[in-house]
Amino acid sequence: MQARNRFKQSTSLYQRLNEEAQRRRKMAKSAHPGIERERLLRRARQAENASDIDEWLSSPGLRAPT
Repeated sequence: MQARNRFKQSTSLYQRLNEEAQRRRKMAKSAHPGIERERLLRRARQAENASDIDEWLSSPGLRAPT
């Protein structure tokens, strides 16, 4: 069995998702109206939603069920 390659992330998931959303929104601004632009905007919204969920899950107020 092969060993897994481990990679230590230098930035948080929240930050990477926000950067990805910004990058996709920037690409969508320069794209022509159509399917590709809508796809970029949808992926940007998905990244923003994922970053919100990650922030919520890592909040100190969230407690594990006992």
